[in-house]
Amino acid sequence: MTRFIHDQFAKQYFTELLTPYGQVETSKDITAEVRQVDILFIPTAEFLPSLETLGILGRMATNYAIFEPFRNPVNKSEIRSCIGKLFDIHANLEREAKRNNTRINETELPYLWIFTPTASTDILESFKATIDSENWGNGIYFLGTGLKTAIIVIHQLPNTPETLFLRILGRGKIQRQAIEELENLANNNPVLEDIIKLVHDLIAVLSARQKQAQDIDQDDQELIMKLSEIYQQQLEELKQKERQEGRQEGRQEGEIVGVGRGIETERRAMIESILQVRFGEVDSELATIINSLMTMSREEFTPLLLQLSREELLARFS
Repeated sequence: MTRFIHDQFAKQYFTELLTPYGQVETSKDITAEVRQVDILFIPTAEFLPSLETLGILGRMATNYAIFEPFRNPVNKSEIRSCIGKLFDIHANLEREAKRNNTRINETELPYLWIFTPTASTDILESFKATIDSENWGNGIYFLGTGLKTAIIVIHQLPNTPETLFLRILGRGKIQRQAIEELENLANNNPVLEDIIKLVHDLIAVLSARQKQAQDIDQDDQELIMKLSEIYQQQLEELKQKERQEGRQEGRQEGEIVGVGRGIETERRAMIESILQVRFGEVDSELATIINSLMTMSREEFTPLLLQLSREELLARFS
């Protein structure tokens, strides 16, 4: 059950990170069998210099790329399936070039990046995967150059700023530590606010699954606890900010109205975010309950949104 949640999170995560720099497609259909790659990315030339802000992930995204993130350790069959999809895309591009009487260069073909929390020595050796420590560092294993494929073992990556956006996709302690680093980084980088929002959306889904007694493994339980701590800390900071803004004297009436509208917008965005993650979209029915929820405090509406079913929410607030 949690595999699907993390797949969706990873797709949204890559989309949010890479959209400013080029074209992103998720669940891309390929071949007559209608197979899909998780994330297909085509960089926009003018934004290539800006990709360095994403560290090693930015280096991976400087060329046409396919990203396949796995929540659990990848196995041989899954690696072969990813490579098969890569070759299907190569073949499609080559056929299209032939129809247009052009030639496609090797560098124009997409590169496959497979992300896995861990990988056994047996699996890595079976694909002749080797580390290019001089250029890429530990944890990134490259297959033969003609295969245009690399396996990123996230838990082997060095704990550096350059690997932060990759370590977010890890498990257990590795992921929790990366989330803390991202929170600290986001304090001075407003661009990362949407990424933090995605991480908070993840806690909403995992918490809801836990409340419903669905399958949550130990790593996800610990992740919920860590994200809950961060989430509650942010709620306290926002409440304190609201109290301070309410006490300030000498404000112009327009300034006070502006502050109120900002807080209201923030509360609405939070409610809509949790509804979207839990139920897929905020349709016309769910939209009717948002105003009622907004009259409640964050401490009141958050557990309701995480615990009640769609039918229960509609019955309570419609």
